[in-house]
Amino acid sequence: MIGSDFYLDDPRPADGPPVIVGAGPAGIRAAQTLLAHGLRPVVIDEAPKAGGQIYRRQPDGFGRTPKDLYGFEAGRASDLHQTFDRLRPQLDYRPDTLVWNAQGHSLDLLHTAQRTADSLRWRDLIVATGATDRVLPVPGWTLPGVYTLGGAQVALKYQGCAIGDAVVFAGTGPLLYLVAYQYAKAGGRVLAVLDTAPAVQRYKAAPAMLAQPTVAAKGVYFLSWLMFHDVPVHHGVQLLRAEGADRVQAMVWKDAQGAEQRTNCSAIGLGYALRPETQLADLLGCEFAFAPLHRCYVPQIDADRRSSVPGVYLAGDGAGIMGADAAEISGELAALALLQDRGIKTDAARQAKLRQQLDKTQQFRQALEVAFPFPDDWAARAPDELVVCRCENITAGELRSTAASQPQGDINRIKALCRVGMGRCQGRMCGVAATEILADTLQVPVAQIGRIRGQAPIKPLPLDMTVVSADQEASHG
Repeated sequence: MIGSDFYLDDPRPADGPPVIVGAGPAGIRAAQTLLAHGLRPVVIDEAPKAGGQIYRRQPDGFGRTPKDLYGFEAGRASDLHQTFDRLRPQLDYRPDTLVWNAQGHSLDLLHTAQRTADSLRWRDLIVATGATDRVLPVPGWTLPGVYTLGGAQVALKYQGCAIGDAVVFAGTGPLLYLVAYQYAKAGGRVLAVLDTAPAVQRYKAAPAMLAQPTVAAKGVYFLSWLMFHDVPVHHGVQLLRAEGADRVQAMVWKDAQGAEQRTNCSAIGLGYALRPETQLADLLGCEFAFAPLHRCYVPQIDADRRSSVPGVYLAGDGAGIMGADAAEISGELAALALLQDRGIKTDAARQAKLRQQLDKTQQFRQALEVAFPFPDDWAARAPDELVVCRCENITAGELRSTAASQPQGDINRIKALCRVGMGRCQGRMCGVAATEILADTLQVPVAQIGRIRGQAPIKPLPLDMTVVSADQEASHG
């Protein structure tokens, strides 16, 4: 059952610390704000160390400097890490902990290191679950050696290795250039950057992008650096397929003039920007609405980050992609709203300033959509044999034939009939592509297709995990 009625028989606990899910930029600033006002939050972190994906920290023993890891953002990353390290003794910090389900006012947790599971009741909850890659597959994308851009970046930051010794980066969006730059800067061999957005889009977006000149300048720098170091950058391309036998050996693509090209490589980083990670908000019963800017459904929030469910606040990219700087702002804003709702005095002028900063970021975000447009023709070009859902091996042709018998076009109905999005990833990887193909097949707007409803477990669970009761947990200290 979804919606606020879900909570009528499950009233919020009368007391208890605030709970924050996620320890990226949004979660850390939220925790800092709550501590500054006298509350000691529980911070649940799926990673072993706080920082999130953008400021992911290396394992113990790795020695790359912050400058090597984060580039221009080294100062910001170090400040955030040092802030969290300073706050940590005052927090109830729970790393290596996955929230895999939400029922009423209880979260189901998996402690990945011990492979144990238990539950946590909450009175107030800040959801800062971030974003994940927006994937539009090409034939051959399931070959070993093909990664998402986010996956390629994690390999470099967290594991200190490249996804291959000769890499092609393809897709579109700011992350495409950032990851290509980071690989080349770290000594990796980047064979080409293949951007599906035409170069003219940058010029169209330039005036609006000057709303944040520093951020825009960084993008110009990445592109200039790549070109100065003889990394070929191609705009307005069409990605045709990844080729290989046991693993990827080449990317085949059309250039802006329509000529077919082939770039031999040992790995491909593929991605079309990011999408919000919304499954937990869905299980919590938050209301969603279609956001044309993000081309997907996102949880509804007010200006201070309150969701439609009392006591649930959404911070960071999970309610719409805004970037790391905006995530910090939204984390503080969500925490201030929580404090207000608890009757704790907050600084109204500070809240107003934070709202203004987010509004300014929103303008820049719209400019990015102009500079790196979603490839509207992707679904029409996807061949029938293209595997869209790799968990269940569902092809574009199967989606089209199923859609033809279901003209109402709801994706959850299509899921029930052909199993798309019913595997391990629960639609997190294939949901965007499946929705686009259904909309194209039925010739309706993407908004009309709906969204795959979140289901537990959000992510795969080990079969041998042990459920720990509250009494057992207490006896173990």
